Amino acid sequence: MNAQLKRFRIVAYIVSCFLIILMFVAVPLRYIFGIESLSTVISPIHGLFYMLYLVLGFQLAQQAEWKFWPETVGLLLGGTVPIGSFFVERWAHRRILEEHPQAADPKPAEDETAHSAN
Repeated sequence: MNAQLKRFRIVAYIVSCFLIILMFVAVPLRYIFGIESLSTVISPIHGLFYMLYLVLGFQLAQQAEWKFWPETVGLLLGGTVPIGSFFVERWAHRRILEEHPQAADPKPAEDETAHSAN
């Protein structure tokens, strides 16, 4: 579950960043100033990553054995609101670590770090 959680977290950040750029930069440029080039580039990239976000979020919710409503639906809808997936990603990360402590990043043993420093 650790790898699945990492993939979801990365994609959630990407979705949020592209949605923020799309909503607060590209769309105003398009509809206020008539500059369409940025929105024609950003829109499909955000769409692709949002589809990936949906797939990874659904897989993560299934692995965590969450109910479809409200946990899974809330997780999936988090990518539709600018900055929403930042909060949803943090919520999902904390909840998964509470429910599945084995999903935490493994810590290197102290003796291994001491040997690597030499």
